[in-house]
Amino acid sequence: MSPRVALVTCAELPELGEDEPLLLDALRERGVDAQPAVWDDGAVDWAAYDLVVVRSAWDYSSRRDEFVAWARSVPRLLNPAEVIAWNTDKRYLRSVPRAVSTTFVEPGDRWDPPAGEYVVKPAVSAGSRDTARYRPGEDALSREHVAALQAAGRTVMVQPYLGAVDTHGETALLFFDGEYSHAIRKGQMLQPGQAPTGEVIYLEEQISAREPDRDERAAADEVLRSLPWPRESLLYARVDLIPGADGSLRLVELELTEPSLFLSYSDGAPQRLAERVITRL
Repeated sequence: MSPRVALVTCAELPELGEDEPLLLDALRERGVDAQPAVWDDGAVDWAAYDLVVVRSAWDYSSRRDEFVAWARSVPRLLNPAEVIAWNTDKRYLRSVPRAVSTTFVEPGDRWDPPAGEYVVKPAVSAGSRDTARYRPGEDALSREHVAALQAAGRTVMVQPYLGAVDTHGETALLFFDGEYSHAIRKGQMLQPGQAPTGEVIYLEEQISAREPDRDERAAADEVLRSLPWPRESLLYARVDLIPGADGSLRLVELELTEPSLFLSYSDGAPQRLAERVITRL
């Protein structure tokens, strides 16, 4: 009997995100019975799979506790449930090197807007939902945004807007089993004056292939070495970097739960990931 692998998605994307068909095909070509499965579908028997791989489960942010409980109930889950519990709350930025300067505002906390341009978003979020960029003079709007998130019981993050994203862009480095696979460049997504978006499951991104330089590779390695788990224990990891105002690389996101892996931007990436999945069976 062929080994069975579930690629986990959400109800809005029952056939997975645009990347995942490449992985499905690569697994099936290697004799694996791979199929999409919605994480909160009560009819799915997760124990019937030899391996369950989280992919486009992008609706979890409004139900994080439920999602983490689901992850803990699934045998043979990748990435593991303890990784998901840690990574789905962005307060992990307090414990990793190179993290962009972040102020966390808890419900009930007083908050004063910083100088310069800045970004407001919830600490539990995905796909840049409920996120907005503010300029000096827009403090009334940002206060309203923060207050709305606090009223909903959510922890808020406030970060300086890293202007290098407008020119250099953001570099996302992809790792499979702790080994570098490929990288992409993301252009800036947050427009000045754009209201936070809460309805769409993710914002469209401007993506192109990129060859990271030596400093970016070294920064990503530094971040992965700092984790509570051996990097090779993680089926996938994505390290997102932007130069700060002083030119030093800053970690803006460490994606270990359900990252887009941009498999179509590197020759052989779907096959490389499929081979890594098969070694876990």
